Amino acid sequence: MSTLQRRDADLFLESVRLADVAERFGTPSYVYSRAAIESSWRAFDEGLAGTPHLVCYAVKANANLAVLGVLARLGSGFDIVSGGELARVLAAGGRPEKVIFSGVGKGAGEIRAALEAGIRCFNVESEPELVRLDAIASSLGRRAPVSLRVNPDVDAGTHPYISTGLRGNKFGIPHERALAAYEVAARLPNLDVIGIDCHIGSQILDPAPLLEALDRVLGLAAQVRARGIPLEHVDIGGGLGIAYRMGEQPPDVAAWCRTAAAQVSSAGYGIVMEPGRAIVGNAGVLLTTVEYLKEDKERRFCVVDASMSELLRPALYEAWHDIVPVAVRPGEEKAWDVVGPVCESADVLGSDRVLAVSPGDRLAILSAGAYGMAMSSNYNSRPRPCEVMVDGSRAVEVRPRESVASLFAPERLID
Repeated sequence: MSTLQRRDADLFLESVRLADVAERFGTPSYVYSRAAIESSWRAFDEGLAGTPHLVCYAVKANANLAVLGVLARLGSGFDIVSGGELARVLAAGGRPEKVIFSGVGKGAGEIRAALEAGIRCFNVESEPELVRLDAIASSLGRRAPVSLRVNPDVDAGTHPYISTGLRGNKFGIPHERALAAYEVAARLPNLDVIGIDCHIGSQILDPAPLLEALDRVLGLAAQVRARGIPLEHVDIGGGLGIAYRMGEQPPDVAAWCRTAAAQVSSAGYGIVMEPGRAIVGNAGVLLTTVEYLKEDKERRFCVVDASMSELLRPALYEAWHDIVPVAVRPGEEKAWDVVGPVCESADVLGSDRVLAVSPGDRLAILSAGAYGMAMSSNYNSRPRPCEVMVDGSRAVEVRPRESVASLFAPERLID
């Protein structure tokens, strides 16, 4: 993360000392860099320059209004997967004509709201969804712009839980049935078929599967066009990975964009991309405080105040996040399992981390900007943390920490 730097002993995000953020706002707390978000988005936008394109940020990665607002000011589009995400995008100043609606289970109310808002396109994932969309559009006296999400049966080579392009995944329409689905869509009177879409997975570090999927989708698009169904754009999804640990080499964003844009534009289409993690993942950290050190066990445990409730990825995917001291202190380095207070053995944020730590020290869990706060919960009745946006030398609280009372305020006792 280029905006994250150590100056002498202290860790800074942009020009803000993270120890000061922890002191001011408490821990656990998520902290995001505005400059990092803007730089990452521009890398996609500039990489696609010269080709009609739309970079649609995948809202599910991090849906904080401040994050969405920063991207909306840049002119970003948005890839949404729920009516709630649509409402957030509009509240943050996003333009509905730059919104793509993906997802396998769009409800009738969500479809209606999106049609009324005037979004750019629905990425349709099944023939029954086509029928539902046509009926709702008819009831509103509108036409629904659609793109079919095709499952190209390409292995993204990533964790099974974030792989979406294989035959056995729930996403998309099977490649061999796609032409028939396009013919159904073209016959429905209230739909406008404008694109083709695929997304094969997330945290992809080798671009080869992305290229294979793009080749298959372009081949299918040519067959759709040959059936007399014109398409305006090819949506190649997102999925580019980031470096979570030393030695990982994610694909070069600019190079990937140039390669994809060249292939898509030469076939006569505009291009849509849906990056999420690649924009916000390395823009955020989770700050936490050491509560206890337990050295009387078979393993050493560094117990911190963050947990799987705040950052689920390690428990869900066995994902790695680097963990570093907010301020380097002198002391003996030892291997620790960094764990949280949640009553689950899976509540491990990092194993065998070599640290010199004492109770009260602050730690930073890196690359936590994507799927951190977005997947957080109130398990064990834990209030979710605050979120802070760093902008140059200022740190702004963009979502306050929840209170315990707020967690059960809507609940009712019965006699």
